[in-house]
Amino acid sequence: MRTRPSLATALLATALLTGGALALTACSGTAAPAADSPSGEPEAPESLTIGFFPNLTHAPAIVGLAGGEFQAALGDGIEIETATFNSGTEEIEALFAGGIDIGFIGPSPTVTGWQKSRGEALHVIAGAAANGAALVVRDGIDTVEDLDGATIATPSLGNTQDIAARHWLQEQGYATDTSGGGDVKLQPQDNATALTALQVGSIDGAWVPEPWATRMVLEAGAHVLVDEPELWEGGRFVTTNVIVSTEFLERYPSTVRAFLDGLLDTLESMESDPAAAQALLAEEIGRISGSTPKVDQLAAAWENVVFTADPLAATLEIQAQHAVDLELLDPVDLDGLYELDLLNEALAARGEPAVSAR
Repeated sequence: MRTRPSLATALLATALLTGGALALTACSGTAAPAADSPSGEPEAPESLTIGFFPNLTHAPAIVGLAGGEFQAALGDGIEIETATFNSGTEEIEALFAGGIDIGFIGPSPTVTGWQKSRGEALHVIAGAAANGAALVVRDGIDTVEDLDGATIATPSLGNTQDIAARHWLQEQGYATDTSGGGDVKLQPQDNATALTALQVGSIDGAWVPEPWATRMVLEAGAHVLVDEPELWEGGRFVTTNVIVSTEFLERYPSTVRAFLDGLLDTLESMESDPAAAQALLAEEIGRISGSTPKVDQLAAAWENVVFTADPLAATLEIQAQHAVDLELLDPVDLDGLYELDLLNEALAARGEPAVSAR
């Protein structure tokens, strides 16, 4: 497995130089032209590039790569390469430019990528994680009413947690705007900065994913005001999807199916031995990012995330509508976004129920 941590920067530069046409073609740079086998089926690619973030909600990618489940499912004939990202925007641009074939990514950039490519560049083929987000606040804020005039951080404008925060605050009767004004002032900033800001008192809280919500509770003395799963019918909402380049899916469906077997194997191993998975995750995050999570914090945050291959498609549609209502996204038709036949084949082979695109 080869890692290319600096790929995002190069690909963004390429995308800027080549313009929008490159994004719309969404050709895969890692997939060589397919030669037909004697049976008429396309041969497997020489390599497969997988993109992900070095964080908890992308644990199935990290654990499956480091633990060997993906390689075992794909076979030794396919070399796995990886690319790590810090934002969904970077990852989508990498997929557009052919820099990755399969990616683990949040729902908001999934929808944005679908919209920007007019439904041509990508499809969701599975889920990876659900839940794991909360509004944590300082001492003295104990009710919704206490938020009047507060300053709250979110990871970035228009990202999954930012949309959740703005929608929920709107439901509570609070006005927000994209310039940090309103009844509750939302200040998009990276999660590490938000942790420090909460510690020194320059913000009053943050709507963040795990493990940052847990870290803010343990390191900044914050407490949970809103546990986001409680806002959703059924108590679950999509946090991480698995997307694939349309061209790669059409050219190498058998390889995508093998990848999905590796994903299901990984999820089973994470469920059967979470301590081992957490230790492997911490080690890999430390290797990639240079900062190793504390094992006790990671274990606590792990309890707030549900790792599942179900993409929870209905919740993505609701999140997208919230973004439209907030005027952070133009109306978008999501029909055709999900391609779940290969996942359902893999689930059926294991005697597990199918998942739905609705």
